[in-house]
Amino acid sequence: MMSLSPSLGSSYPWLKELKSEERGLYLIHLLLTCANHVATGSLENANIALEQISELASPDGDTMQRIAAYFTEALADRILKTWPGLHKAINSTRVVDLVSEQALVRRLFFEVFPFLKAAFLLGNQAIIEAMEGEKVVHVIDLDAAEPMQWIALIRGLSARPEGPPHLRITGIHVRKEVLDQMGHRLSEEAEKLDIPFQFNPVVGELEDLDVERLHVKTGEAVAISSVLRLHSLLASDDEPLRKKLPLALKNSNGIHLQRALQMSQNTLGELLEKDTVNGYSPSPDSASSSPLSSPVSPKVDTFLTALRGLLPKLVVITEQDSNHNGSTLMERLLESLHSYAALFDCLESTVSRASSERLKLEKMLFGNEIKNIISCEGAERKERHEKLEKWIQRLDSAGFCNVPLSYYGMLQAKTLLQGYNCNGYKMKGENGCVMICWQDRPMFSVSAWRCRNSL
Repeated sequence: MMSLSPSLGSSYPWLKELKSEERGLYLIHLLLTCANHVATGSLENANIALEQISELASPDGDTMQRIAAYFTEALADRILKTWPGLHKAINSTRVVDLVSEQALVRRLFFEVFPFLKAAFLLGNQAIIEAMEGEKVVHVIDLDAAEPMQWIALIRGLSARPEGPPHLRITGIHVRKEVLDQMGHRLSEEAEKLDIPFQFNPVVGELEDLDVERLHVKTGEAVAISSVLRLHSLLASDDEPLRKKLPLALKNSNGIHLQRALQMSQNTLGELLEKDTVNGYSPSPDSASSSPLSSPVSPKVDTFLTALRGLLPKLVVITEQDSNHNGSTLMERLLESLHSYAALFDCLESTVSRASSERLKLEKMLFGNEIKNIISCEGAERKERHEKLEKWIQRLDSAGFCNVPLSYYGMLQAKTLLQGYNCNGYKMKGENGCVMICWQDRPMFSVSAWRCRNSL
C-alpha cells in the first residue's frame, strides 16, 4: 500500500492508472488515513489525503467512488468547522428548505426501496391485530410525513368482519402544510370507505412534544407509530456524557486506524462486508463498551416513559439497524462505511448509474446523513442510528415488553420483497422483531411493544 507523503506534490497522475479494485482499496486506505489526521488535528496531512481522494472519488462513478465522494465531503466539512467563521461564510448564501428537501428524498426513498413499504405492512398488520374488537382507535404518528401507511391502514380496518372502528389519527410534524395535506388525503380515503374518521394535527418538534397535545381520551385504544424518528432524540444527551469521556477513549482513533488498515490485504468486496476487518469488525456489540454508547439516555427514557403513560395497546418502532452513535470519529466512520456501502450497493444492483432519482437519493439523503454522522458533534449530530439491541434495552427499562410480529404480517412483507425481482432483499426474525436486510446485512428493524402490565 502506497503511503501518503507531502513530497508527492499536488498532482498524482499514477492514481488514474489504478484498476477498479486497487482504486477501491486505496480509497478506503485514504479515507481512514484522512479521518485519523482529522481526529488528531493534523490538518495539513488531512489536506494531502483529501487531494488524493479527490483524484479518485466521483459522485457518478462506481459504488466505492460514489461513497468516497460523500465521505470526503463530510471530512472536509468537519475540517472547515475548525474555523467557525470560515465555515459560516462559505455556507452563508446557501438557501435550502430542509423540510421540503427531506420530504422529497423520503418520498424517493419510499418509491425506490422496499424497506419502508415492508415496515408499513408489518406495522399496520400489528395494529389491526392489536385493535381487534375495539370500537374507537387512536393512532399517533410521531413523524407524520408519509400518508401511504395510514391510507393502507384505513383500507385494512374497513375490511374488518365486525366493521370498521371510529378512527382517529394524530400526526406530529414541524410543518403545518404537511399535516394539512395528510389530513386531507386521509379524510378523503375514510369518506370513500365510509369510516368515521378524525385527524388531529400537532405542529412542532418531537423533542418538545407535550403529550397533553395528543388529546388521548378515555375509552380510546391507542397505537403509537415511530418510523426512523426516535434516534434523533439521542442528540440531547450527548454533551453531558461527553464531558465524562475518559482520555483513553478520546485517544483511541489511532488504534482503530491501525486495525482498520489491515483491511488493505483483502478484496474490495470483502472490505465492505460485515466482519471482514482483521482485528476490528463492525458488529451489533462493537460500541457496547463505550460510555457514550450505553443505552442510558435520559431524554429518550423520559420520552418513552411519557408514551407509556398514555397506556397504548401497541407501540410500533422502525429504526435503522446500524451503529452510527459511536464516541469517536474513527468508530463512526468505520461503521457508516459498512452500512452505507450496503445501501449504495443496493442502488448499484437495482438502479441505473445515470438515474436522476439515484443521484438525488445519494446526495440529498445518504450524503447528508453521512455528513451529519461524520462532520457534526453535540446536539447538531442527529443521525444517531443504533442497533436493535439498544432499543430493546431502552423499551424494556421504560416498562414495555415485546409483542412478536405475526406470521401473516411477515408473510405479506416477504411477498412484497420477493416482488422486487431482486435476490438481495431479505427478511429475518430476531427476538420477536423483524430485520429487513440487503443480502445478509440487517438494514432496518421493526418491532412492536405493549405496556408490561397490560393483558
